[in-house]
Amino acid sequence: MLLSIQHLTLPIEDPLLKYLIEIIIILCIPLLLNKIKVPHLLGLIIAGALIGPNGFGVLSRDSSVVVTGTTGLLYIMFLAGLEIDMADFKKNKWKSIIFSIFTFAVPFTLGLFGGYYILGFSLLTSILFASLFSSHTLIVYPMVSGMGIAKNLAVNITVGGTMITDVLSLLVLAAIVGMSQGEAGTAFWIKLSVSMVVFTLIVLLIFPIIARWFFKNVEDKISQYLFVIVMIYLAALLAELAGIESIIGAFFAGLALNKLIPHTSSLMNRVEFVGNAIFIPFFLISVGMLIDFNAFIQSWETLGVAAIMLIASIGGKYVAAIMTQKTFKFTNDEGKLIFGMSSASAAATLASVMVGYNIIIGENDAGEPIRLLNEHVLNGSILLILVSCTISSFVSMASAQRIAQADRDNTVSGNSEEKENILLAVNHEATVEKMVNLGLMVKTASNKELYAVNVINEDANESSVKNAEKILDTAVKAAAAADVVLNPITRHDNDTAGGISNVIKEKEITDLIVGLEGGKGFSASFVYNLYNGYLRNKSINLMVYHAVQPAATVKRYLVFIPADAEMDAGFFHSMLRIWNIGRNSGAKMSFYGKEKTLNILKRIAKKASIEATFDVFLNWEDAEKTALAIEENEGLIIMMGDRGMHSYFSRMRDIPDLLNHKFNTSNYMLIYPFSKTPANNTEKRSVSSHDDFAEIGKSIRNIFK
Repeated sequence: MLLSIQHLTLPIEDPLLKYLIEIIIILCIPLLLNKIKVPHLLGLIIAGALIGPNGFGVLSRDSSVVVTGTTGLLYIMFLAGLEIDMADFKKNKWKSIIFSIFTFAVPFTLGLFGGYYILGFSLLTSILFASLFSSHTLIVYPMVSGMGIAKNLAVNITVGGTMITDVLSLLVLAAIVGMSQGEAGTAFWIKLSVSMVVFTLIVLLIFPIIARWFFKNVEDKISQYLFVIVMIYLAALLAELAGIESIIGAFFAGLALNKLIPHTSSLMNRVEFVGNAIFIPFFLISVGMLIDFNAFIQSWETLGVAAIMLIASIGGKYVAAIMTQKTFKFTNDEGKLIFGMSSASAAATLASVMVGYNIIIGENDAGEPIRLLNEHVLNGSILLILVSCTISSFVSMASAQRIAQADRDNTVSGNSEEKENILLAVNHEATVEKMVNLGLMVKTASNKELYAVNVINEDANESSVKNAEKILDTAVKAAAAADVVLNPITRHDNDTAGGISNVIKEKEITDLIVGLEGGKGFSASFVYNLYNGYLRNKSINLMVYHAVQPAATVKRYLVFIPADAEMDAGFFHSMLRIWNIGRNSGAKMSFYGKEKTLNILKRIAKKASIEATFDVFLNWEDAEKTALAIEENEGLIIMMGDRGMHSYFSRMRDIPDLLNHKFNTSNYMLIYPFSKTPANNTEKRSVSSHDDFAEIGKSIRNIFK
C-alpha cells in the first residue's frame, strides 16, 4: 500500500484514495465556505472542476463518479416531489402552470431567435438549442428546504413548474431526435403518448399501493430506507422506458410517496440526511468535472455561443420570474427566490446537449461528422451550468435567508409566545414507536423537544425498573432518528394517573398523549384513570391514541366535532394538533360537524391549507353511521368534552364502548381540549369570540409554516 502511494500517477486509480479525497472535499468545502457566506454547493462544483480531468487531473470522471452523481441528481428531484405540499400544490396548480408557461416560453423564444438568426443554425437545431434554456434543475432546493421555507408559496409553484418545464423540454428533445432520424410519424407520437400515460399511472397509482403495504408490514428501518431507494431507481427506469428522462421518474416517485413519508418522521430524516451528506455532494462534484476552461481560451466562437446561451437562459429566467412576481403579487424577495431556484441549468440541459451532440446528421466535405448540436454548444453548455449554478446559489441563499427571517419574525411559535410541552405516557413497548410518531406529527415545527414518562408501581419488582428503562430508551431512539430530543422520565408511584399528573405540573405540560394497546382498546382500569385522573388536569390537551397501523399509511381521517366545540377554551389548540396531523402526514381530513363550526374551519383552511372536506351532520346518530362506514386505511379523530364544557353531552360516555366493539381494528384518537386556560398561556384574546378569529387564524397559519 505504501509503495503504491509513493508511486502515484494521475489520475488516481486506487479506489480507497479516490473516495477519501472526495469525502474530504465534501467535509471541508462547506466548513470553509460557510465562514465567508458562499454557498457550499458552488464550492463543490468548483472543487470538481479543479480535481477533474480538465483541471489538475487528480481524479477521472469514471463510472463510480457517474453512478453516485446520477443517484444524487435523482435524489434532488425525488426530494422536490417528496417535500412538496400536495394540498398547496392542488390549491395553486394553476399558478404553477402559469409560471411554467412563463419560464418555458420566454427562454425558449430568446434561444430560438439567437440560434436561428444570430448563430445560423437550422430550424431543427435551433428548436433543440432553444429547449436547453427552458428547463431548470432544482440544485438549490436542499439549501432552501434546510432554511425551513419549503412550504412557501413561491417555492411551491417553482417546484411544481419545474416538473412541467422539464417534461416539456424533454418532449421537445424526443420530438427533435425523432424528426432528425426520420421517425417522427404518427406511430412515434402515439407510442410516446401511450408510454407516458402508462408510466404516470404505474408510478402515481400502483407505487402508493405497494408502499402502503410495505410500510404497514415491514417495521425494520433499514429495509424501509432501502425500499425508498428501490422506488426511486425503479421510477427512473420506467421513465426511460417510456421515452423520457429519468429525473422525471424520480420526481414522480417523490409525488407517489409524498403522503406515505411524513415530513416529521424518522424515515424522512434518514432520506434527507443520506442525500445531503453523500449523494447530492457527489452529483455536484461530478458536474464540476465536466467543466473545461481550455475550451473557452482556444475558441472565440465557443465564447460567442456561450454568451448567447447565457443571455437566453439567465435573462429569460429573470424575465419569467419578474412576470410571475407581478402576476401573483409576490414580494421582491419571493420574486428573486423564484429566479434563483429556476435559473440553474444542469440536469435536463446536460441530458439534451449530450443527446444532440451524439446525433450525427451528415458529413462535411472533409469527411468530418456534422452533429445536431456542435462542440461549441457542448462547451457553452458547460459554462452555462457553471455560471447559472453560481447565480442560482447566491441569489437563492440571499433571498431565502430574508424570507426565513421574515417568517420567524411573524411566527407566533417562533417567538415562543405560547409554550408547547408534549408528554407521552409510555407503558407498553409495542406502542412506544407509534406514540412517538404521533408526538412528532402533532407538534409545531419549531418545537424540537418531547417528554416521555413511565410510571413504575412502588410495589413492583426490579424487572419493572428494567422494563421502564427499555421502553424509554426505545422512545429516545425513535425521536432522535427524527432529530428531536426526547427527555425520559421515570416516576415511582402506586397510582399511574397520579404519577403522570405530578409530571404535568413539574414540566408545565400542555399536551398529554396516552396510548391504548392495539387490539385491546379501553379497559376498565384505563377508563377509571381517564375520568378520575387524566381529565382532572383541566389545563392540558389530552389525546388518547389507538394505533393498529403506522400513521403514515392512513389515507384519510374522519374528524368528528361536537356542537359548540368552538366555544371551549382549548378548541383552537386542539385544532392545531389535528391540522398538524393533516399537514405532516399528507392524509386527507374529512371534517364533520355543525355548520357554524365548519365555517370557522373553512376560514382556517383558506390560510393554512390541508387536503380537507367539510360535511354538516344534524345529530350524533348521523355521525355514528358515517363512522361505521369507515374503510381500510382510514382513521377516526373525535373531539371530546368533559362535564361543564360547552361541547359535552351525555352520550360521550358511551363512545369508549362503541370504539371497543366496532373500531378495534382501526386507528382512532380522542382529543379532550383543555377547559381551563393554562397559566403560562400568553394568549389574551377570547377564542370563543368570532371577532377575534381572524387574528387567531393568522397565528395558527404562521405556526404551520
